[in-house]
Amino acid sequence: MENGIEALRLEFNELEPKLIEEIADFGTLKIVKTGETVMRTGQHLASAMLILSGSIKVFREGEDGGDFFLYYIHPGQACAMSLTCLKHQETSQVSAIAVEDSLLLFVPMTKVNDWIREYRTWSEFVIHTYRTRFEEALAVIDNVAFRGMDERLEFYLKKQVENCGCNDLQINHQTIANDINSSREVISRLLKKMEQRGIVKLHRNHIEVLKL
Repeated sequence: MENGIEALRLEFNELEPKLIEEIADFGTLKIVKTGETVMRTGQHLASAMLILSGSIKVFREGEDGGDFFLYYIHPGQACAMSLTCLKHQETSQVSAIAVEDSLLLFVPMTKVNDWIREYRTWSEFVIHTYRTRFEEALAVIDNVAFRGMDERLEFYLKKQVENCGCNDLQINHQTIANDINSSREVISRLLKKMEQRGIVKLHRNHIEVLKL
């Protein structure tokens, strides 16, 4: 747990030292590998999930079996859905997978609620988590409701660049199509047009973003 405590102190440094100690005492560390599922739609959650390292992709599953990308969770952040489900004793409405090897810390429901009452910084952290995810959800809704597929694709690629901090995206056309609820043929055609405009450069199984 030593490495976990150091990561906790580093990534959640806005929390009081005493609270950090309590989170470390009551939390359970878990290492997840790239592609591993960390949350499923309909799952009953008993713990809140904090991200110490790596990156988690959150998405909504459709009735037809398709997926729709929502947002990423990064180190120093928590899963808003896990916090919400704990508070209202509901099942998860989203799924999540690790997009890279990640270190997670799970804290029990009873302590999450206790800390809201006992620690101002934890209460502020939870509120900030809700607000951030709500704003991201609004951005996704606006993107779907008011933009064409070409703009949605550019928005999606921008999010991928922000997530990895790089311009070379290790992603294929089918994955993109799944994430924004389109078809591989449509995505391939739009990417080809973006390449002609000098926005991206297409390679086999990866995309180099030149400008957005």
